[in-house]
Amino acid sequence: MKNIKNISIAIALVIFNFSFAQVAIGKQVVDGASTVLDFDNVSGNTRGLILPATAGLPTGSLVNGTLVFDVTDNKVKVYENDVWKPLTDAGNSTAVVVNSSADEGKGVIIGASSSTADGVLVLESSDKAMILPQIATPHINVKNPYPGMICYDRTSKALAVFDGAVWSYWK
Repeated sequence: MKNIKNISIAIALVIFNFSFAQVAIGKQVVDGASTVLDFDNVSGNTRGLILPATAGLPTGSLVNGTLVFDVTDNKVKVYENDVWKPLTDAGNSTAVVVNSSADEGKGVIIGASSSTADGVLVLESSDKAMILPQIATPHINVKNPYPGMICYDRTSKALAVFDGAVWSYWK
């Protein structure tokens, strides 16, 4: 009886995931129908999204908008039109803990059942976006930011990216 219940729950979760393809982290409900990934952006939040730290730049099935923290030159970079573009000056990667384990699988895909993109976390949607974690003045309020941290600064209304040394802001 217990196995039937577990199987039923698993099937329901799979169907729910494919039907809605929206994920909330740190809260119960996603804000808006046009959101694929949403974070708990309560006042006083000091937690951002940490980008993957790579030794060199990924190759393969890359798509525009791919973001990484490249520890070879300590810069946060975005992939756009077949070119990696730096979003920050050279920072500092001494705090980065290197993951030496072998990659397994294709990672997690949210918003679709499959993807041609190769990443740890792939958000696939033609009509939904990700809402970044929102932090008021991260350069003041985040006491120990990790290299590659990214968030939305609700005070300056800008994208904030930490390169291991300083915060860079993009409007």
